[in-house]
Amino acid sequence: MPAPAAEVWARVVHPDGINDEMRPWMSMTMPRSVAGLTVETVPVGRPLGRAWLRLFGVVPFDYDHLTIAELEPGVRFLERSTMLTMRRWEHERTLTPVDGGTRVHDRVTLEPRLPVPGLASLLAVVVRAFFAHRHRSLARHFRPPGGRTMRHSGT
Repeated sequence: MPAPAAEVWARVVHPDGINDEMRPWMSMTMPRSVAGLTVETVPVGRPLGRAWLRLFGVVPFDYDHLTIAELEPGVRFLERSTMLTMRRWEHERTLTPVDGGTRVHDRVTLEPRLPVPGLASLLAVVVRAFFAHRHRSLARHFRPPGGRTMRHSGT
């Protein structure tokens, strides 16, 4: 991202920034118990409640029983959760300062609840494409006026 790590971090831990990355395909609510907080300010290691996932920002289709398992403010967070459709969902996001900006790296591990052959592989393709979209959206947010968006380097 063409921005300092502190600016990128402030964006990626705030619900508005998270939803901006996901749009138009999806949005996510924060659990009521942590309304008004960010990934950086929620209690670490404690289940926070259900974060509803909405298709096109409107239709609820799944929920994330959200837990931030590890947090290094300004650098990294690790979400370890279960979902209605996933027995296991882990999302680790790490920010690394680089020349001219910040590298954003996401690692996702998932295990579907349904034992359908090939489902995990299909979901991996969908999640990879979705995170590529998220990176493009984030880069657009930080793009200087008249500047070009940086290429996505993979999830």
